[in-house]
Amino acid sequence: MVSTTAPDVRAPARSVAVALAGTLLIASTYGMARFGVGLFAPRLVAERPDLEPVVGWAAAAQFVSYAVAATIAARVSDRRPRALVLAAGTTAALGCLGVATTASPTWFVVLVLVGGAGAGLASPALVRVVDAVTPPRSAATAQALVNTGTAVGVVVAGVLALAVPSTTVAWWTMAAINALAAAAVLLLAGGRSGRDGTATATASGSSYDWRPLATPAVAAVVAGAGSALVWSYGPLIATGSGQVADSRVGLLWIVLGIGGLAGPLTGRLVAGRGLAGAWSWSVGAVALASVALAAAVDLGLAWPAYVAMACFGAGYMCLSGVLILWARDVWPEAAGRGTSVLFVALAVGQAVGAVGFDAWRDVAGGAGAAATAALLCLAGAVVVRRR
Repeated sequence: MVSTTAPDVRAPARSVAVALAGTLLIASTYGMARFGVGLFAPRLVAERPDLEPVVGWAAAAQFVSYAVAATIAARVSDRRPRALVLAAGTTAALGCLGVATTASPTWFVVLVLVGGAGAGLASPALVRVVDAVTPPRSAATAQALVNTGTAVGVVVAGVLALAVPSTTVAWWTMAAINALAAAAVLLLAGGRSGRDGTATATASGSSYDWRPLATPAVAAVVAGAGSALVWSYGPLIATGSGQVADSRVGLLWIVLGIGGLAGPLTGRLVAGRGLAGAWSWSVGAVALASVALAAAVDLGLAWPAYVAMACFGAGYMCLSGVLILWARDVWPEAAGRGTSVLFVALAVGQAVGAVGFDAWRDVAGGAGAAATAALLCLAGAVVVRRR
């Protein structure tokens, strides 16, 4: 039985500590375990040539496992958030450990599948954990901060890509960070991180009206497909056409992560523009990033590629933050469940996009694929505008 009368449940210091630990968990499960394949793709292929034919399938596997994990989390996140935090850290760490050591294409895909599940479990759980210990007036900012962990993780992974001698060392390091981040959240949140006294976590879900989530879910699928290009193939496009040297791939991702630090502004963007307006601005930034990447290829210049990554990071962190706030607005008493629904929709679009762009790049080239990604993102904005 959880008591909600203890005076320190939402103490400012505790809520800040939990938010920072949650940011680290999102950083490790998303920015490292989940998106690490796209980030390290050029070096993985160079060090383990047998993996090249399955890079696209591995990227899709990450998105699929994320969607499956988030679907499971939707059923239990509002009741057992601590268990999901533990599962998130464990699966992400195990996946990273496996990727660090395997050279088998089949096992590579399987282990990427395992690692990608961590992110799908982490987000819905942290929505509940953070809400339970954060004063209501600060909840939106705290959630946006935690969501920005993806950007932090991408920066760390980019630094690893530049600093470590091999991808094996990088993936071992990422495994350790995942385990430590999950432990930190559990330790700091304590035993009161489940229900906060207002959640109807025991509901089966049949009492919820799903219709308000339909529009953002469809928009998330479409925009997710467009965002898959940069996450899965951005470095390959930028380096494959010669604009960016292979040795500077890590810098591309550092720039993306720095751009993503704009994520905490999501709450203010929603307050000023509304959910639909904030979504359109965020998805528009991702579309602009794809246009810049196409320009880098067509013009043979490196700087548009860096602009593309920075713009993409800012836009993507904001759009995912908007989805979290949208879920909390529609289902305030089941925010974890609502977040799962919208993040699954985003991941489904990314899985389809990862496979589709793998083939489309061979037909349209890097610039053509980037232009297609921009159109998909704009279509995702139009879906919301026409609701």
